[in-house]
Amino acid sequence: MNEIVNRIAQSGLVTIDLAEYFPKPEEIRVLDIKDYLFQGLILREKEYRQALQQKDWSEFQDRYAGIICSTDAIIPLWAYMLPVHYLQPIARKIYYGNDEAVRLQAAIDRIYALPVESYRAQRVLVRGCGDEPIPPQLYIAITEKLRPYVKSLMYGEACSHIPIYKQKDT
Repeated sequence: MNEIVNRIAQSGLVTIDLAEYFPKPEEIRVLDIKDYLFQGLILREKEYRQALQQKDWSEFQDRYAGIICSTDAIIPLWAYMLPVHYLQPIARKIYYGNDEAVRLQAAIDRIYALPVESYRAQRVLVRGCGDEPIPPQLYIAITEKLRPYVKSLMYGEACSHIPIYKQKDT
């Protein structure tokens, strides 16, 4: 009787699912400067400063924070800096942008923070199919991060993959 052997399981591939690097929606909060504009158009410094001082910042505790202005108002650049004063001690990380921009940048930061030792000389497969669409920026980040360390880097699924990089034997 011939035993069925799972060659994929025995291949030693290390699989990375980039969807796992996205923060969950509940981990993100966005501060929209438009909420602090006089008549929805004008930023008045004194009122803006007072409003930020009085704001309950607890919703940002241990979350990824985004700062945006979703209207076409002309906002001075310092107005983006001021909320950071309040957010930095409590937020996990602060970015410019809406939920989607924060989500993407946080995922890229998580990829760049990967400890490379666990991937050194490994055969790594970056999953190419999943329930969630993955933007190209994450594929670029993971390739840039791992290429100098891995034995080989592939895209796709274990049963059908595309080679991206293979270390040359010296």
